[in-house]
Amino acid sequence: MKALVIYFSRADENYFGGSMRYISKGNTEIIAEFIKELVGADLFKVERKIPYSKNYMACIKEAQDEQRNNERPELVNYLDNIDKYDVIFVGSPIYWGTMPQPMFTLLEKLDFKNKIVMPFTTHEGSGLANVVSKRYY
Repeated sequence: MKALVIYFSRADENYFGGSMRYISKGNTEIIAEFIKELVGADLFKVERKIPYSKNYMACIKEAQDEQRNNERPELVNYLDNIDKYDVIFVGSPIYWGTMPQPMFTLLEKLDFKNKIVMPFTTHEGSGLANVVSKRYY
């Protein structure tokens, strides 16, 4: 079976156990690469055309405003389809109980019919949150 990992990840300043620190690679990207190696999947990184701020507090404000306004930010690249894949891993950090809005920009354009979807998340304690229950894909 052919697999694809679709993920959003953010590096720069991040929150870790009560303090801020800069990282060169986001946590979700690290997991996406691990899945790639484990199952031989292709990777597709979801990236905003206008990146979030490198500053953590500014970033969370931008992301929360996007969510409140139900925005679909423009992306750097898009997938036309996922027809050649049987299994799709979908990964993202959790922002206020769900995926960041750039994920919706892409996922809403794809047809997940007859696909096995395997969600994974990174978070500060919220688990999968509403990612599975809302059935975005």
